[in-house]
Amino acid sequence: MIRLPLIALAAVTLTAAAPDPISPQRLSADVKTLASDAFEGRAPGTPGEAKTVDWLVAQFKAMGLQPGGPDGQWTQAVPLIRTQIGKGTMRAGGMPLEQGQGVYVSTVRPVDRVAIQDASMVFVGYGVHAPERGWDDFKGVDLKGKIAVFLVNDPDFEAVAGDDAKGKFGDRRMTYYGRWTYKFEEAARQGAVGALIVHDTPGAGYGWATVTAPAGENYDIVRTDPSSRVLLQGWLSGEAADKLFAAAGLDLAQQRKAARRADFRPVELKGQHFSADLPVTTVRAESRNVLARLPGKTRPDEVVMFGAHWDAYGKGAPDSKGRTIRPGANDDALGVAGVLELARAFRAAPRTDRSLVFALWTGEERGLLGSETYAVKPVYPLAKTVANLTLDILQTAGPARDVMLVGDGQNDLEDRLKAAAAAQGRVVTPEALPERGLFYRADHFSVARRGVPTLLLMAISGAPDLVAGGRPAGQAWLDGYMRCYHQTCDAWDAKWDLRGAAADVGLLYRIGRDLADGRDWPEWRSGSEFKAIRSESAAERR
Repeated sequence: MIRLPLIALAAVTLTAAAPDPISPQRLSADVKTLASDAFEGRAPGTPGEAKTVDWLVAQFKAMGLQPGGPDGQWTQAVPLIRTQIGKGTMRAGGMPLEQGQGVYVSTVRPVDRVAIQDASMVFVGYGVHAPERGWDDFKGVDLKGKIAVFLVNDPDFEAVAGDDAKGKFGDRRMTYYGRWTYKFEEAARQGAVGALIVHDTPGAGYGWATVTAPAGENYDIVRTDPSSRVLLQGWLSGEAADKLFAAAGLDLAQQRKAARRADFRPVELKGQHFSADLPVTTVRAESRNVLARLPGKTRPDEVVMFGAHWDAYGKGAPDSKGRTIRPGANDDALGVAGVLELARAFRAAPRTDRSLVFALWTGEERGLLGSETYAVKPVYPLAKTVANLTLDILQTAGPARDVMLVGDGQNDLEDRLKAAAAAQGRVVTPEALPERGLFYRADHFSVARRGVPTLLLMAISGAPDLVAGGRPAGQAWLDGYMRCYHQTCDAWDAKWDLRGAAADVGLLYRIGRDLADGRDWPEWRSGSEFKAIRSESAAERR
């Protein structure tokens, strides 16, 4: 019982004597380069990718790191497919459906047409199969060839006292079961041909305009078994769902309440068969992850991994100033700069016992595709990967009294974060809107869902408590940044104060160094949905 406090103490005493070796000036210089027009917004499969990858590899070579990819290469191939749904027809019962108006669909199957004829529609509540929480919305009902209709988020997102779901899934803190990605994957595991999620803004965390923004486009990695994904996936607007349920003689509001009970069983939407005939354009491309390595001196087969994504959104429609390049300066050139700084710092320091891997992923903005490719075909065994420490958006407004924790309650890396923050004279603040599920929306998640303990630093998870101006100033920074999120104005600025960002990167340096020189294996909390997965490989870490 005293092991965790001893670990936390060690995390402080091992690193507190020396200042963090992270330079705000070098962070700024690297972002200035990566976010410049020469890199064209760093979109996968474009000339901007080639320039980005070449530049990143050159940085690692200059530091004296080793190639960290497969077969002694600096990169890992990421075969991708891009699909685009064309104009066609859809119908649910007697209700015609139009893309973007009441329904939004796409596919990640490499097909030239989506053809579904009179498929039964089945409401599966929140669509959760969670044995560790004693919850199963499917109850063995056969969904083969059918359309599964889900509610968004977790069963206890709207739960009240007396509901079986109350507190089962972290109250309003989203679990993996609340993410749309889980629901589509679970629909495929259950044999469904398609999956539609009923949209509501509070549960999803964004409005209908965000749902429809990709305009029928989707991406996926090239899979050996494409049938592991449903043929058609998408969303129903709340209004369309109300009409659909009413046509089946059901009250959606009452069904929402029923779905919060443990005895809920799937309900067929009688008479509401779904049909679709939609052309699909499929294009194959290949992108690349960049991987570098510092081998450990005594246990090189055990790996501590640092990660960020190099890709951004490339070129788009002109903004009001005629700018078309979306440079992704903070999202995530600054995270990449942080990983480069970590690599420099570790290269200059005494060699660690465990190996260090520095991973710069492609395709994050298209669905975590680079990190997912790695997780499917890992270069280093995931069972021997000690932890993944990820940077994705850092604050640029100066020193802060706190650091935001995304995914509170997941694993004991959180104890190390608290100890490292205390060594800097700072505290840890849980994310402000846990119901938005940020923990499941960054590259660390690709390995987390395979059991690797992870820690994510993401500044948009709440307003920082800035030394100059406190949390109101932090909120002003956050509001200003979110207006530029994924836009042309997410650009490098000489006025940035990156001392706070450097301190955050320094936290990962401290944590990473202690892990890399230690023998401990971080563990998932008992309530985490990933603990059982990690436990399956426990024998490989003895």
